Amino acid sequence: MQFPFKVLENKKFDVVGFGTNAVDYLIQVPEYPVFNSKIELDEYSEMAGGEIASTMVGLRRLGKNTAYVGRFGTDAAGDFGLQTLIDENVNVEFAEQIAGAQTQIAFILIDKKSGERTVIWKRDAKLAFAPEETPIELMKETKIFHATPHDALACAKMAQAARANGAIVSIDIDNIFAGLLEMIPLVDVFLASAEFPERLLGIKDRKDALREINARFGCPIVGMTLGENGSLVFCAGEFVETPGYAVPNGCKDTTGAGDAFRVGFLYGLLNGETIETAAQMANAVAALKCRAVGARTALPNKTELFDLLRQS
Repeated sequence: MQFPFKVLENKKFDVVGFGTNAVDYLIQVPEYPVFNSKIELDEYSEMAGGEIASTMVGLRRLGKNTAYVGRFGTDAAGDFGLQTLIDENVNVEFAEQIAGAQTQIAFILIDKKSGERTVIWKRDAKLAFAPEETPIELMKETKIFHATPHDALACAKMAQAARANGAIVSIDIDNIFAGLLEMIPLVDVFLASAEFPERLLGIKDRKDALREINARFGCPIVGMTLGENGSLVFCAGEFVETPGYAVPNGCKDTTGAGDAFRVGFLYGLLNGETIETAAQMANAVAALKCRAVGARTALPNKTELFDLLRQS
Protein backbone atom coordinates (compact mmCIF):
# COMPACT_ATOMS: atom_id res chain seq x y z
CA MET A 1 0.00 0.00 0.00
CA GLN A 2 1.35 3.42 -0.96
CA PHE A 3 1.44 6.36 1.43
CA PRO A 4 -1.45 8.77 0.68
CA PHE A 5 0.75 11.87 0.38
CA LYS A 6 3.81 13.04 -1.47
CA VAL A 7 7.11 13.90 0.18
CA LEU A 8 8.48 17.30 -0.78
CA GLU A 9 11.83 17.61 -2.56
CA ASN A 10 14.69 20.09 -2.33
CA LYS A 11 14.31 20.99 1.32
CA LYS A 12 17.16 21.73 3.72
CA PHE A 13 15.92 19.16 6.24
CA ASP A 14 14.31 15.78 5.84
CA VAL A 15 12.77 16.02 9.32
CA VAL A 16 12.47 18.80 11.88
CA GLY A 17 11.66 17.55 15.37
CA PHE A 18 9.91 19.58 18.08
CA GLY A 19 9.50 18.39 21.64
CA THR A 20 11.18 16.37 24.29
CA ASN A 21 14.80 15.79 25.13
CA ALA A 22 16.02 14.27 28.38
CA VAL A 23 18.97 12.98 30.30
CA ASP A 24 18.27 9.41 31.40
CA TYR A 25 19.62 7.77 34.52
CA LEU A 26 19.43 4.06 33.71
CA ILE A 27 19.44 1.60 36.59
CA GLN A 28 19.71 -2.13 35.83
CA VAL A 29 18.36 -4.48 38.50
CA PRO A 30 18.36 -8.31 38.59
CA GLU A 31 14.57 -8.30 38.72
CA TYR A 32 11.85 -5.73 39.23
CA PRO A 33 11.61 -4.95 42.96
CA VAL A 34 8.45 -5.57 44.94
CA PHE A 35 6.82 -2.67 46.80
CA ASN A 36 8.49 -1.54 50.05
CA SER A 37 11.64 -3.61 49.43
CA LYS A 38 15.35 -3.11 48.82
CA ILE A 39 17.39 -4.41 45.90
CA GLU A 40 21.03 -3.99 44.87
CA LEU A 41 21.47 -2.59 41.36
CA ASP A 42 23.75 -4.29 38.82
CA GLU A 43 24.76 -1.28 36.73
CA TYR A 44 24.03 2.44 36.55
CA SER A 45 24.63 4.90 33.70
CA GLU A 46 23.80 8.43 32.52
CA MET A 47 22.79 8.77 28.87
CA ALA A 48 20.93 11.17 26.60
CA GLY A 49 17.34 10.41 25.63
CA GLY A 50 13.96 12.05 25.05
CA GLU A 51 11.51 11.03 22.35
CA ILE A 52 12.13 13.68 19.70
CA ALA A 53 15.82 14.24 20.30
CA SER A 54 16.43 10.50 20.03
CA THR A 55 14.35 10.21 16.86
CA MET A 56 16.37 12.99 15.22
CA VAL A 57 19.58 11.16 16.16
CA GLY A 58 18.24 7.87 14.78
CA LEU A 59 17.30 9.41 11.43
CA ARG A 60 20.67 11.13 11.26
CA ARG A 61 22.46 7.80 11.69
CA LEU A 62 20.47 6.52 8.71
CA GLY A 63 21.73 9.43 6.62
CA LYS A 64 18.84 11.89 6.86
CA ASN A 65 19.26 15.60 7.57
CA THR A 66 17.50 16.52 10.81
CA ALA A 67 17.04 19.54 13.06
CA TYR A 68 15.91 19.65 16.67
CA VAL A 69 13.75 22.39 18.21
CA GLY A 70 13.58 22.19 21.98
CA ARG A 71 14.80 23.49 25.29
CA PHE A 72 17.42 22.42 27.78
CA GLY A 73 18.27 23.86 31.17
CA THR A 74 21.50 25.70 31.88
CA ASP A 75 22.56 22.89 34.20
CA ALA A 76 25.21 20.24 33.56
CA ALA A 77 22.55 17.89 32.20
CA GLY A 78 21.57 20.53 29.63
CA ASP A 79 25.16 21.00 28.53
CA PHE A 80 25.50 17.24 28.17
CA GLY A 81 22.21 16.70 26.33
CA LEU A 82 22.78 19.50 23.83
CA GLN A 83 26.34 18.35 23.12
CA THR A 84 25.12 14.83 22.29
CA LEU A 85 23.00 16.24 19.47
CA ILE A 86 25.89 18.31 18.17
CA ASP A 87 28.10 15.22 18.25
CA GLU A 88 25.55 13.37 16.09
CA ASN A 89 25.42 16.23 13.56
CA VAL A 90 21.79 17.09 14.32
CA ASN A 91 21.15 20.77 13.55
CA VAL A 92 20.58 22.62 16.85
CA GLU A 93 20.26 26.18 15.56
CA PHE A 94 16.77 26.37 17.08
CA ALA A 95 17.54 24.52 20.31
CA GLU A 96 18.22 26.66 23.36
CA GLN A 97 19.14 26.59 27.01
CA ILE A 98 16.82 28.40 29.41
CA ALA A 99 18.43 30.25 32.30
CA GLY A 100 17.39 28.85 35.67
CA ALA A 101 15.61 25.81 34.18
CA GLN A 102 16.43 22.19 34.90
CA THR A 103 16.83 19.86 31.95
CA GLN A 104 14.20 17.12 31.74
CA ILE A 105 15.39 13.98 33.49
CA ALA A 106 14.20 10.40 33.70
CA PHE A 107 15.08 7.66 36.14
CA ILE A 108 14.67 4.37 34.29
CA LEU A 109 14.53 1.03 36.06
CA ILE A 110 15.51 -1.85 33.76
CA ASP A 111 14.68 -5.47 34.55
CA LYS A 112 17.89 -7.23 33.46
CA LYS A 113 16.08 -10.53 32.79
CA SER A 114 13.69 -9.12 30.20
CA GLY A 115 15.07 -5.70 29.26
CA GLU A 116 11.68 -4.12 30.05
CA ARG A 117 11.82 -0.72 31.72
CA THR A 118 9.84 1.59 34.00
CA VAL A 119 10.29 5.34 33.46
CA ILE A 120 9.98 8.01 36.14
CA TRP A 121 10.35 11.45 34.60
CA LYS A 122 10.11 15.16 35.35
CA ARG A 123 9.96 18.15 33.00
CA ASP A 124 10.54 21.66 34.33
CA ALA A 125 7.67 24.02 33.43
CA LYS A 126 10.27 26.62 32.41
CA LEU A 127 11.08 24.46 29.37
CA ALA A 128 7.57 24.84 27.90
CA PHE A 129 6.97 26.71 24.64
CA ALA A 130 4.19 29.24 24.17
CA PRO A 131 2.72 29.31 20.62
CA GLU A 132 4.26 32.71 19.86
CA GLU A 133 7.73 31.40 20.75
CA THR A 134 7.87 28.74 18.05
CA PRO A 135 10.20 29.12 15.02
CA ILE A 136 7.48 28.64 12.41
CA GLU A 137 9.77 29.94 9.64
CA LEU A 138 11.65 26.65 9.94
CA MET A 139 8.60 24.84 8.55
CA LYS A 140 9.46 26.20 5.10
CA GLU A 141 12.65 24.13 5.14
CA THR A 142 11.49 20.61 5.99
CA LYS A 143 9.82 17.62 4.38
CA ILE A 144 8.42 16.23 7.64
CA PHE A 145 7.56 17.87 10.96
CA HIS A 146 7.71 15.33 13.82
CA ALA A 147 6.68 16.23 17.35
CA THR A 148 5.53 15.28 20.81
CA PRO A 149 2.54 17.35 22.00
CA HIS A 150 3.77 18.19 25.51
CA ASP A 151 3.29 21.85 24.54
CA ALA A 152 0.25 21.08 22.42
CA LEU A 153 -0.78 24.60 21.38
CA ALA A 154 2.76 25.49 20.36
CA CYS A 155 2.98 22.17 18.56
CA ALA A 156 -0.28 22.90 16.74
CA LYS A 157 1.02 26.26 15.55
CA MET A 158 4.09 24.63 14.06
CA ALA A 159 1.97 21.87 12.53
CA GLN A 160 -0.27 24.47 10.89
CA ALA A 161 2.80 26.17 9.43
CA ALA A 162 4.18 22.83 8.27
CA ARG A 163 0.96 21.96 6.48
CA ALA A 164 0.77 25.42 4.90
CA ASN A 165 4.20 24.75 3.42
CA GLY A 166 3.36 21.24 2.17
CA ALA A 167 5.24 19.29 4.84
CA ILE A 168 3.96 16.04 6.37
CA VAL A 169 3.05 16.20 10.07
CA SER A 170 3.95 13.24 12.29
CA ILE A 171 3.28 12.79 16.01
CA ASP A 172 4.74 10.61 18.76
CA ILE A 173 2.10 10.31 21.45
CA ASP A 174 1.55 8.25 24.59
CA ASN A 175 -0.20 10.66 26.94
CA ILE A 176 -2.99 13.26 26.99
CA PHE A 177 -1.95 16.90 27.28
CA ALA A 178 -3.94 20.14 27.44
CA GLY A 179 -4.77 21.34 23.92
CA LEU A 180 -4.16 17.93 22.36
CA LEU A 181 -7.52 17.82 20.57
CA GLU A 182 -6.54 20.94 18.64
CA MET A 183 -3.36 19.22 17.50
CA ILE A 184 -4.60 15.80 16.37
CA PRO A 185 -6.65 16.98 13.32
CA LEU A 186 -3.41 18.47 11.91
CA VAL A 187 -1.59 15.12 12.00
CA ASP A 188 -0.85 13.02 8.91
CA VAL A 189 1.07 10.20 10.62
CA PHE A 190 -0.40 9.35 14.04
CA LEU A 191 1.72 6.71 15.76
CA ALA A 192 0.88 5.98 19.40
CA SER A 193 1.72 3.52 22.13
CA ALA A 194 -0.59 0.51 22.33
CA GLU A 195 -2.39 1.86 25.39
CA PHE A 196 -3.00 5.40 24.18
CA PRO A 197 -5.97 5.00 21.79
CA GLU A 198 -8.07 3.43 24.56
CA ARG A 199 -7.00 6.20 26.94
CA LEU A 200 -8.02 8.83 24.37
CA LEU A 201 -11.33 7.34 23.23
CA GLY A 202 -12.34 4.74 25.81
CA ILE A 203 -12.46 2.09 23.05
CA LYS A 204 -10.74 -1.13 24.11
CA ASP A 205 -10.59 -2.96 20.77
CA ARG A 206 -7.41 -1.79 19.05
CA LYS A 207 -8.69 -1.91 15.49
CA ASP A 208 -11.93 -0.14 16.41
CA ALA A 209 -9.93 2.54 18.20
CA LEU A 210 -7.68 3.18 15.21
CA ARG A 211 -10.69 3.32 12.88
CA GLU A 212 -12.32 5.88 15.17
CA ILE A 213 -9.23 8.10 15.33
CA ASN A 214 -9.10 8.08 11.55
CA ALA A 215 -12.82 8.86 11.24
CA ARG A 216 -13.02 11.47 14.00
CA PHE A 217 -9.82 13.40 13.37
CA GLY A 218 -9.04 12.64 9.73
CA CYS A 219 -5.46 11.42 10.25
CA PRO A 220 -4.56 9.46 7.06
CA ILE A 221 -2.09 7.11 8.80
CA VAL A 222 -3.04 5.83 12.25
CA GLY A 223 -1.04 3.19 14.08
CA MET A 224 0.29 1.79 17.32
CA THR A 225 3.43 0.05 18.48
CA LEU A 226 2.99 -3.39 20.06
CA GLY A 227 6.40 -4.05 21.56
CA GLU A 228 7.86 -7.43 20.64
CA ASN A 229 4.62 -8.22 18.77
CA GLY A 230 5.34 -5.57 16.13
CA SER A 231 2.87 -2.93 15.03
CA LEU A 232 -0.61 -2.24 13.72
CA VAL A 233 -1.24 0.51 11.14
CA PHE A 234 -4.53 1.63 9.56
CA CYS A 235 -4.79 3.51 6.25
CA ALA A 236 -7.51 3.86 3.60
CA GLY A 237 -9.76 1.27 5.24
CA GLU A 238 -7.05 -1.39 5.51
CA PHE A 239 -4.90 -2.68 8.35
CA VAL A 240 -1.21 -3.45 8.03
CA GLU A 241 -0.13 -5.90 10.76
CA THR A 242 3.62 -6.34 10.98
CA PRO A 243 5.38 -8.79 13.31
CA GLY A 244 8.30 -7.68 15.45
CA TYR A 245 11.89 -8.77 14.97
CA ALA A 246 13.89 -10.76 17.48
CA VAL A 247 16.54 -8.59 19.10
CA PRO A 248 20.00 -9.78 17.98
CA ASN A 249 21.68 -11.45 20.99
CA GLY A 250 18.66 -10.74 23.18
CA CYS A 251 16.88 -7.67 24.52
CA LYS A 252 18.99 -5.57 26.90
CA ASP A 253 16.74 -2.51 27.27
CA THR A 254 13.45 -1.33 25.73
CA THR A 255 14.05 2.34 26.60
CA GLY A 256 13.42 4.39 23.44
CA ALA A 257 12.10 1.46 21.39
CA GLY A 258 9.03 3.48 20.42
CA ASP A 259 11.21 6.38 19.31
CA ALA A 260 13.28 3.94 17.26
CA PHE A 261 10.10 2.58 15.64
CA ARG A 262 9.28 6.08 14.43
CA VAL A 263 12.82 6.44 13.08
CA GLY A 264 12.31 3.44 10.82
CA PHE A 265 8.79 4.40 9.77
CA LEU A 266 9.74 7.95 8.79
CA TYR A 267 12.86 6.64 7.06
CA GLY A 268 10.70 4.37 4.91
CA LEU A 269 8.31 7.22 4.14
CA LEU A 270 11.17 9.50 3.09
CA ASN A 271 12.62 6.77 0.87
CA GLY A 272 9.37 6.25 -1.03
CA GLU A 273 8.68 2.80 0.43
CA THR A 274 5.24 1.25 0.83
CA ILE A 275 3.52 1.37 4.21
CA GLU A 276 4.24 -2.35 4.62
CA THR A 277 7.98 -1.86 4.06
CA ALA A 278 8.10 1.24 6.27
CA ALA A 279 6.48 -0.76 9.08
CA GLN A 280 9.04 -3.55 8.62
CA MET A 281 11.84 -0.98 8.78
CA ALA A 282 10.27 0.53 11.90
CA ASN A 283 10.13 -2.79 13.71
CA ALA A 284 13.67 -3.62 12.63
CA VAL A 285 15.09 -0.32 13.93
CA ALA A 286 13.23 -0.84 17.22
CA ALA A 287 14.66 -4.35 17.61
CA LEU A 288 18.21 -3.18 16.87
CA LYS A 289 17.90 -0.35 19.40
CA CYS A 290 17.13 -2.90 22.13
CA ARG A 291 20.58 -4.53 21.72
CA ALA A 292 22.09 -2.23 24.37
CA VAL A 293 21.13 -0.10 27.35
CA GLY A 294 20.08 3.46 26.51
CA ALA A 295 17.64 5.17 24.16
CA ARG A 296 20.29 5.89 21.51
CA THR A 297 23.24 3.57 22.17
CA ALA A 298 22.35 0.92 19.58
CA LEU A 299 20.33 2.94 17.08
CA PRO A 300 21.52 1.41 13.79
CA ASN A 301 23.25 2.73 10.73
CA LYS A 302 22.00 1.80 7.26
CA THR A 303 24.23 -1.26 6.96
CA GLU A 304 22.93 -2.74 10.22
CA LEU A 305 19.31 -2.02 9.31
CA PHE A 306 19.46 -3.58 5.87
CA ASP A 307 21.44 -6.57 7.12
CA LEU A 308 18.65 -7.38 9.58
CA LEU A 309 15.97 -6.87 6.93
CA ARG A 310 17.77 -9.25 4.56
CA GLN A 311 18.35 -11.88 7.23
CA SER A 312 14.67 -11.89 8.07
